[in-house]
Amino acid sequence: MRSHPHAVLGALVVSLLLGGLGACGSNGPDEPAVATPPRAIGAEVIEGEGTFPVTVEHRFGETTIESVPERVVSVGLTEQDILLQFGVVPIAVTEWYGDQPSATWPWAQDLLGDNEPVVLRTTNGIDFEKIADLQPDLIVGTNAGMTDRDYELLSAIAPTVSSVPDSLPYFSPWQDQVLQVARALGREGDGQELVERVEADYAAVAEFHRKDFAGKTATFSQGGPYDGQLYVYPDDLSTAFLTDLGFTITPGLDKYAKPGEQALISAENVNLLEADVIVWATEDQGMFETLQDFATVSQLPAVEENRSVYTDATLAGAIYFLTPLSLEYVLEHLTPSLVGASRGEQPREFPTS
Repeated sequence: MRSHPHAVLGALVVSLLLGGLGACGSNGPDEPAVATPPRAIGAEVIEGEGTFPVTVEHRFGETTIESVPERVVSVGLTEQDILLQFGVVPIAVTEWYGDQPSATWPWAQDLLGDNEPVVLRTTNGIDFEKIADLQPDLIVGTNAGMTDRDYELLSAIAPTVSSVPDSLPYFSPWQDQVLQVARALGREGDGQELVERVEADYAAVAEFHRKDFAGKTATFSQGGPYDGQLYVYPDDLSTAFLTDLGFTITPGLDKYAKPGEQALISAENVNLLEADVIVWATEDQGMFETLQDFATVSQLPAVEENRSVYTDATLAGAIYFLTPLSLEYVLEHLTPSLVGASRGEQPREFPTS
């Protein structure tokens, strides 16, 4: 079970084949054939210089950073991606799950290079002693589930920036997190540029696949049951990767969820997941098989009619991360499967490559 306590760039449209789809633009008989959809050209550092001192407002008040930080610690689950994209290699990062090298997933490894930051683990909460030993000059925690006490202890070590005011501890919109990290680096303008680039990438692909995606319903679920329930994402909870492509999230799921949390769907309510397309964040063959055997999942029309997408572990991780880097990875690797599912042509099997 992956319960998120809670995926540039440059010029957009290039002609590269995505997933062997060929002419996948749903052109009518009188429309010109389009060989491939638009997509971003890949990850790159957003260059820029910060302006200091800078004061950042957040959930616990405000923090002033006097000068360019050189020793940055990421105590949140995903902030390393954002820091790396701004050219900042953190001296410590936090392991969420997956045991990736330096807690950094494949979509961000090129930007990490040969650097090996200290990996913090949250088994017993935030490791304040280890963080203090690292002598950071900035602590970033926009996706850290930080409590008042956590903030008090961290800010005694170094200037600490958490998520935006009035946000939930987790699941803040990725745009808010990018801008908050950018503010801490004195580079809010660069943060806005990065947000706009990713949004433009999604808008371009949404327009290209408008006939496949627009107005269709979609459900996003974790890839297997946990304690007899499926963890399913209601609208506006880590579902932007679908709605930004034109899908509408299946209604009614919020009735089974607490604010800011996934909907817990038991065996007798599996039918609530039915949609034009279902995305299952499967992580291995065993999880895929367990999912197919759970309750009436295998009898859902979207499953029987090949309108379901099954991810591998890396794609699932990219969807959960929801950073600019991971979102670009999702855009490239999920789009072909969404097209297949929208046409009832997506294989009912765990992806092996």
